[in-house]
Amino acid sequence: MHEISHMRFGDLPQSARSIWAKSGEGGGHGLLAHLLDVAAVAEAILAREPAAIRRLVADAWGVAGDAAGRWVAALVGLHDFGKAIPGFQMKWADGAAEVERAGMPFHPSSLSCSQHSLATAALLAPALQRLTGAAALWCHQVVQAVAAHHGYHFLPAELEGGVPRREGAAWAAARQAIVDAYWAVLSPPGCPTAPAMTLPWVNWLAGLTSVADWVASNPAWFPLGEREEGLLGHFARARTLAERALDAVRWHPYRPLLAGHGDLDHLLARIVARPGIQARPLQRGAHALLSEVNGPALVLVEAPMGEGKTELAFLAHLQLQATNQHRGLYVALPTQATGNALFTRATTFLEGFADGPLDIQLVHGGAAMNEQLIALRGIDQSEDEALGASAWFGQKRRPLLSPYGVGTVDQMLYAALNVKHHFVRMWGLSNRVVVLDEVHAYDTYTTGLIVTLLRWLKALGCSVVLMSATLPRARRHELLRAWGGGAEQEETPYPRLAVVDARGTRAVHVGARPLPEVQLVGMGSGVAEMAAAAQAAVREGGCVAVIVNTVSRAQAVYLALRSCLPASDEVTLVLFHARFPADERAERERDVLGLFGPGGERPTRAILVATQVVEQSLDIDFDVMFSDLAPVDLLLQRAGRLHRHGERTRPVAHAQPRLVVAGLQAGALSAWKETGWAFVYDAYILGRTWALLLQETALRLPQDIDRLVQAVYDIDHGLPEALEQAARQFIEGESYGAYLARVGSERMQSFHIAVDPDAEPAAAYDGKPRGHEEDELGLGLTNRTRLGQESITVVPVIVGDDGRWHARHGDAGFFPDAEVGPEMARALYARQVKLSRTGVVKRLKAGPLANAFESHPLLRQMFPLPCVGQRAADAGLRVVVDPELGLVFGDAVSDVGATEGEA
Repeated sequence: MHEISHMRFGDLPQSARSIWAKSGEGGGHGLLAHLLDVAAVAEAILAREPAAIRRLVADAWGVAGDAAGRWVAALVGLHDFGKAIPGFQMKWADGAAEVERAGMPFHPSSLSCSQHSLATAALLAPALQRLTGAAALWCHQVVQAVAAHHGYHFLPAELEGGVPRREGAAWAAARQAIVDAYWAVLSPPGCPTAPAMTLPWVNWLAGLTSVADWVASNPAWFPLGEREEGLLGHFARARTLAERALDAVRWHPYRPLLAGHGDLDHLLARIVARPGIQARPLQRGAHALLSEVNGPALVLVEAPMGEGKTELAFLAHLQLQATNQHRGLYVALPTQATGNALFTRATTFLEGFADGPLDIQLVHGGAAMNEQLIALRGIDQSEDEALGASAWFGQKRRPLLSPYGVGTVDQMLYAALNVKHHFVRMWGLSNRVVVLDEVHAYDTYTTGLIVTLLRWLKALGCSVVLMSATLPRARRHELLRAWGGGAEQEETPYPRLAVVDARGTRAVHVGARPLPEVQLVGMGSGVAEMAAAAQAAVREGGCVAVIVNTVSRAQAVYLALRSCLPASDEVTLVLFHARFPADERAERERDVLGLFGPGGERPTRAILVATQVVEQSLDIDFDVMFSDLAPVDLLLQRAGRLHRHGERTRPVAHAQPRLVVAGLQAGALSAWKETGWAFVYDAYILGRTWALLLQETALRLPQDIDRLVQAVYDIDHGLPEALEQAARQFIEGESYGAYLARVGSERMQSFHIAVDPDAEPAAAYDGKPRGHEEDELGLGLTNRTRLGQESITVVPVIVGDDGRWHARHGDAGFFPDAEVGPEMARALYARQVKLSRTGVVKRLKAGPLANAFESHPLLRQMFPLPCVGQRAADAGLRVVVDPELGLVFGDAVSDVGATEGEA
């Protein structure tokens, strides 16, 4: 072989030089050139990441710390080794002809395998072991990682299908010439000493490989062809192009927000942009614990509403990043519905510390309007693959790659499920501080997935902050054990903080402000009764909240109030739920914060009718509250919005906070069946809440929070016999034993669907069928992060007389069979709304997807809902898009009031 410093593409055997990776005019793009391009991108990405990641790699693989970046790049670039097979080379006629002219035969038997990634999985390991001298098992695990770059890991039983039959010795010789030349260019120093790789690191490498391949495959950034005569020159040029490409997608070099630990009050003032603010006991306790943290840590925060848990999470990020060089922050919310408020607070925090540009992203419907959409091309010669890759640089998934993001817990949980490119999520989350807010809000199934994900995050160098008003004891211990923590916290009084790190588990009790005693009153569950009670309360002045459990019920209460409130009363009436198009929902959220938030212009008289979207993450305050019966922890969360801003002057009639609970009456079982609450909450927990709260006349916060939550959720300890029997009346159609079996089944479902981070990599995906995300189009298995009704994302569009569709009245419109431009795509994306009505979901999924949606990365996983006027054009859907009520299920607004609904 020529000296590498002088080796040129022309020095390769013609058989090797003729092997192509990308088709195109002018001879396409040779395989060796593409491997070097991808390696250059991987190296450039790692150079922009914190040094802590390279140290983690070096420790995990047994290589020198300063060589880790080059080793990763060299391995990533080998991902397309399997393109040098007859079956793949036949995919492009011009390229195949050139290969054949170079003396490479195409025997019919050799064409049976054309899947290049499978060929990489089947053929690369011996060559890699020869080149590196590393352990055979380690090499096989590297190959498993890089071969998965098109979305899924291959099972051992599949590998035989990646070996071409009767291809001839020339093909193997060409592959060896390519890989030898490639390795000589990269020439990573030393030899990995690790005998094997853990599954988290296999997936970390798989995720980086996919991202690097997407970037390097885009001909707008990496023009096709041999850009320099020499191989070293081509690689150096590719590094320059990689830097430009990363700049184009705003992939900024790592900058910590805080170099060291600062004064607490000063840090807090910068977090909230309010000079002079003083830290609360909760924040002081966390600051003290985190100042002694040893490595990545789990922080568990249990404290009352309004004590500054969100600010504590941002403070924890600063301290943990300064200690561990974490690459960024991901804040996971239970739903998208309150994303805007949290995003605003996160932006304020980051702007207070950023020294240079930051890429902060929000997973939320209306947030795409200012987005620079990155449209990738050239991915696996497939438009579908290119659209799928582009989606990772779009609004929905970019927060998982960008260092700073606010999104949903669902997008994060898909990292632990065998969905396409789940390991890209894993790579993006690695070495970040991950915050899970409202961890009490999840059912048994989703909590099981969270427990598994915690184990993944720990293995990938993350720190995690879990926040809740309080947690059932069993759940708290389960979360701590997932991080390797013990049960030392068991006797720690509420409110409490716990930290688990390399030193073990430490827990402390912290103080909290005493809140005014909340009067607890029960009432019937009828819509008319609730509207009348709210009307009577608002006559006394002040701001009234009516929080109900379903959208349909919220619409019905709102209509009842609208019809009975005299115009002379001058009452501001607001409806807020998650079944408005995203841009309208965001506007209503701003209105709610403006009316009831700490800095808003508070009306003299107002009623907010809302669903669960207001019980989490929104800093709003009411004088009196009416609420549907809900599990006790959520009722307490709702009650935390009563007299939240202590400095306000209250109407005399509402001087004491009052929570009126619909359905909290003895013998009200028949009414509960009519409300549809069984669609929303666990029946037995609802029953225990009802039975327990019937004995209470007031809520004393914060001291009652822990007592009530433990009493309701500790189902191993029954309530007094009479109350226990009453609670079990909620479980309709099954025995108590069957109920317990169902709960156990949900836990087992989460165990079986999630990928175990401790599994041996080659066997980890046995019994984990390949699936797609719930809101992705596709046949076969849907891997889900929550049980319950299937949901889809729809976009209402207005059908014009000329056949054009419009996002809004008055826009230019588009024809559904044509592609849409970026501005129209953003406008449509901003109108999205998620639905789970079974009949609507089935009917929309059964029809063809309009090309305008299918061909655009922002829209391809959404379903258009064509409307004539306000009604769905398909009469079989029975959906009305009402500007005042949101989406209504039925033929007309008069149909509002059905029991089934979404929050």
